[in-house]
Amino acid sequence: MNTKQLLDTALNGLDRIGYQLDQYGVTGKLNRHNVAAFIMLEQKHLEGEWDSLQAKFDRRRSQIEGVLTAIETRTDPLIKPLVSRFNQFRGVSAS
Repeated sequence: MNTKQLLDTALNGLDRIGYQLDQYGVTGKLNRHNVAAFIMLEQKHLEGEWDSLQAKFDRRRSQIEGVLTAIETRTDPLIKPLVSRFNQFRGVSAS
């Protein structure tokens, strides 16, 4: 059984269930169109949530990179003389 036949069978079953429920006066809103609309709505909702999480992640990563860059630029003047002095003791010339 291929995918199209399986999908058609499922949609026909859904239509039958919706029709039977409508006959009993339970609901008239269960049909393939409303289910498809609901699925598409939820898909867009999930895409929006994923984009939101990605934006939060990117913002945090940018903040961390900024902090690391600030630390590197502020500590470089402090560490450079120490490294130079250490290299002098080791006998390595500064290049």
